[in-house]
Amino acid sequence: MRERQKLDSALGTVRSLENELSDATGLIEMAEAEGDAAMVADTEKQIAAIAARAEKQRLQSMLSGEADGNDAYLEIHAGAGGTESQDWASMLFRMYMRWAEQHDYKLQLIEESEGESAGLKSATIRVNGDNAYGWLKTEQGVHRLVRISPFDSNARRHTSFSSVTVYPVIDQTIEIDVAEKDVRIDVYRASGAGGQHVNKTESAVRITHLPTGIAVACQTERSQHQNRANCWDMLKAKLYEIELKKKKDETGAFVGEKAEIGWGHQIRSYVLQPYQLVKDLRTGVESRIPSDVLDGDLDPFMAAALAQEVGGKPKEKIEDLD
Repeated sequence: MRERQKLDSALGTVRSLENELSDATGLIEMAEAEGDAAMVADTEKQIAAIAARAEKQRLQSMLSGEADGNDAYLEIHAGAGGTESQDWASMLFRMYMRWAEQHDYKLQLIEESEGESAGLKSATIRVNGDNAYGWLKTEQGVHRLVRISPFDSNARRHTSFSSVTVYPVIDQTIEIDVAEKDVRIDVYRASGAGGQHVNKTESAVRITHLPTGIAVACQTERSQHQNRANCWDMLKAKLYEIELKKKKDETGAFVGEKAEIGWGHQIRSYVLQPYQLVKDLRTGVESRIPSDVLDGDLDPFMAAALAQEVGGKPKEKIEDLD
């Protein structure tokens, strides 16, 4: 039923665009015949708006991967640099939450590890909504921040790194078998705020997949059983993401590789001082208003990366789509 609704919506949008374009073409021909320059100008604006919507629909049609329509897990990890990098991780966390809220996606906090003084060491959220993984997978990689540090009394400029990892939530149509002998399950007391029950019982769960070394943890639920179930879902999702990357590597497709959180591996730079610029190093898309990007205005960057992934060339002014 969900697949049918998705197809009906896509077909309805295309038909609507066709009808609007046909009407606009008729109007502009009539206006030109009557010599009405004002109507011609207004109709040309309408056609430009139709073209922008058509481009968005074209990008939407690129989300045809096996798991693109699924919900997504998004992990953020601070790089080396202590408080500065941990603060940058919390800024990224807020940026993705704002982006998800703007697209009416539902968010669920899975795991959060706070920094010693400020920010986050790591965090995992689940983003629920149509094509959440398809869009967010373009954000995987290392993100670099350049600014005058608010934690430096000498007001010196600092460079910080944090990594973003994205993998799909596995639904019932995709089967992943994990043998019990291949995993180690640890339970421990949850950390941070949560009340006496959370901190006095071993409700937090960590599952380690021994063949790959993948470890997942969850401590947000009061019940150990619920945390264990969430961990299994996350582990299966990560194993599925590994298989997806293997297939993409075989076909030479674009893949956001997980690399060292530092120089030479970043996919995007956010410069706040001495000038204002956010630049994607894969596609060349730029924004001169970092505050908007950090408030969740990520669509131009995602659209360009998605177009590059499927083999297309990003539009020169793709940032103007909105």
